[in-house]
Amino acid sequence: MLGRFTRGLLKRSFAERTYGGLKDQDRIFTNVYKDSDPMLKGALKRGDWHQTKDILSMGPDWLIQEIKDSGLRGRGGAGFPSGLKYSFMPKKSDGRTSYLVVNADESEPGTCKDREILRHDPHKLLEGMLIVGTSMRARAGYIYMRGEFWHEANIIQAAIDEAYAGGFLGKNACGSGIDYDIYLHRGAGAYICGEESALLESLEGKQGKPRMKPPFPANMGLYGCPTTVTNVETVSVVPTIMRRGASWFSSFGRKGNAGTKLFCISGHVNNPCTVEEEMSIPLKELIDRHCGGVKGGWDNLLGIIPGGSSVPILPKKICETVLMDYDALREVQSGLGTAAVIVIDKSVDIIDCILRLSKFYKHESCGQCTPCREGTTWLVDILTRIKYGNADFAEIDMLEELTRQIEGHTICALGDAAAWPVQGLIKNFRAEMEDRINKYWAEHPAARKNPVESVRNIETLEGYQRVLAQKH
Repeated sequence: MLGRFTRGLLKRSFAERTYGGLKDQDRIFTNVYKDSDPMLKGALKRGDWHQTKDILSMGPDWLIQEIKDSGLRGRGGAGFPSGLKYSFMPKKSDGRTSYLVVNADESEPGTCKDREILRHDPHKLLEGMLIVGTSMRARAGYIYMRGEFWHEANIIQAAIDEAYAGGFLGKNACGSGIDYDIYLHRGAGAYICGEESALLESLEGKQGKPRMKPPFPANMGLYGCPTTVTNVETVSVVPTIMRRGASWFSSFGRKGNAGTKLFCISGHVNNPCTVEEEMSIPLKELIDRHCGGVKGGWDNLLGIIPGGSSVPILPKKICETVLMDYDALREVQSGLGTAAVIVIDKSVDIIDCILRLSKFYKHESCGQCTPCREGTTWLVDILTRIKYGNADFAEIDMLEELTRQIEGHTICALGDAAAWPVQGLIKNFRAEMEDRINKYWAEHPAARKNPVESVRNIETLEGYQRVLAQKH
């Protein structure tokens, strides 16, 4: 017979675990709302730069393994395992300097998490750069910051100056015997520079256009040297992981989705905010707990973009149960991305909403790749007609086929970012698109002749043009 205590343990072990409700003592970014001084004096009180020398003395291999064991995945959107990525850097130098580059460009619409770190917790980023840079045997780090971040740039530069003056950076950083320098570079405001190779091009003083890969940055990056490009939040959590242990960080979230995360929620909620929460928290709970719910109540919800403008929108029925982590959102054909949650209520014209995003990606395309350069223009043109209803049903299918021809056929992921919002619109709101077309033709019956019901009847551009001509 099992004792009462043993039965209780078994019962709890088989019970389904719930996620969310992160306790204050487990928060990494304790100054995200600027409750105290963001500069060095306040940072030291919050525990930054504590025993950094001892952490560095553990050596690169230990640091990399600890990051791997923590389960940390990149917080910039891709979600690649960070420890694995950092391990790609060469362990033996061939004479070239190795660099760490932090992507602080944060230009993804709806995303406003990294700037809170830059404003209010800059020393977490600097200490993280020293530790991560040491783990990959780099001796210098660059912060590539979005040009519009004037205030944030001033804060970061002041923090860098403080760190040098305090002996935390530069020669014999933190008394560790390691020389490490950090430089701030301000970009020119192009969205495409959020892509790592375009960022490196811009950092070198050239046009911010993505490079062909291979060679990958870990082999030939900044100035032709081994380079790792990583995100602000990803680097900033590393010092806390080192102090509290990999097992502590991995205890949060579902397997493969470890840790805490900064979520930035905007749109039609009662209290838009950036908040640190446990990974795998239910999306509905995240909005109700920290944002005071959807404006007009949950029944007024139309859809949610869960990870920044480049991931597919989710309808209300999925939003009610989905968890906020990489795997759960991938299973519903969306993505966590930057965890920028954009809430959209029923007052919005959803077709016009996605059209606006398509216009953004058309404007920000660097023009190198034909599928992206030409495809984004076609996306805008077709969506504009569907917005007003002056289109054929076949054009909905053609629009989806167009996104498939853009997705995966470009040098960088901007083509995917342009395609996915449109795919989400067609998948989840096709009825609204068809209703818009039906309404237009009901109001303009004389304008329509010989409608084409399926894109399969349109095999060439000339055929498509003939269909358009039928309406006039």
